[in-house]
Amino acid sequence: MDFTAHVADGLAGFTSPVDGVADGTDGVVRFSVLGPLEVLKDGVDHAPRTPKILQLLAMLVVQPGKVVHVDSIINELWANDPPRSVRKTMHTYVHHLRKSFEHNGLVPDAEDILITKPPGYLFRIEPSQVDVFTFQRQNWLGREFLRDGNYVDAAHSFRTALDLWSGPPMANVQCGPVLSAYSVELLEQRRSALHMRIEAEIRSGMHRDLIGELRSLVAGNPLDEGLHGQLMRVLGRSGRRSDAMASYRQLRARLNDELGVEPCDELQLLHRELLSEGEHTS
Repeated sequence: MDFTAHVADGLAGFTSPVDGVADGTDGVVRFSVLGPLEVLKDGVDHAPRTPKILQLLAMLVVQPGKVVHVDSIINELWANDPPRSVRKTMHTYVHHLRKSFEHNGLVPDAEDILITKPPGYLFRIEPSQVDVFTFQRQNWLGREFLRDGNYVDAAHSFRTALDLWSGPPMANVQCGPVLSAYSVELLEQRRSALHMRIEAEIRSGMHRDLIGELRSLVAGNPLDEGLHGQLMRVLGRSGRRSDAMASYRQLRARLNDELGVEPCDELQLLHRELLSEGEHTS
């Protein structure tokens, strides 16, 4: 399953939900992936509770408007150990999922939204109904603003994207190989958005405001050289060169002890700059 290509397709012509109604309180059914998988309408979660049906729903939600191949679903739900009557069992799960939609008043006729379309099934919803596509849209906007030097708007877009997260992706789903790989991809996207949000705020002059958050992030991610570099920079720009160099020494010692490596070239250069002249304060 090529999720990256699907994301690019989903962002084309994407319209973000209006602020304040993205939680499903506007009568539109919305789907949350960035945390527990939820099916929200009028603020109420209607996600199925049966594990396999919830797992099937996740496979459909992350590919809105696309045909999800039967073989991909079988691989996700049963991996290398499918039941003897695997296709009949899967059709039963699809039937129960449709009934769940109708029972909860999400659609009048579930066959209009969950469509059998060889070689698989198509979930006829818009990308804007799924929070992960809103996240990726805001993340893309943040990159554009950052590239154009519009650091305040970039930071706002990245914050908007990150605020959509409420926990690990699909936290209530027993993920198989397909969804597990997708979850890892989403976590990497979140990590990248966090780094870029901090970068935008550093460039917009908020370095002093970031010290506490970066110290906390470094404590939770002690081998993340990107975060350490950002912490060193905000400390240096805040007139705390000694603290910045102490942060470098702690990271270097940990990398040596645990991995037997030196900090990356970028951090070594930053350290030499702090030693020779320090960074300009503002």
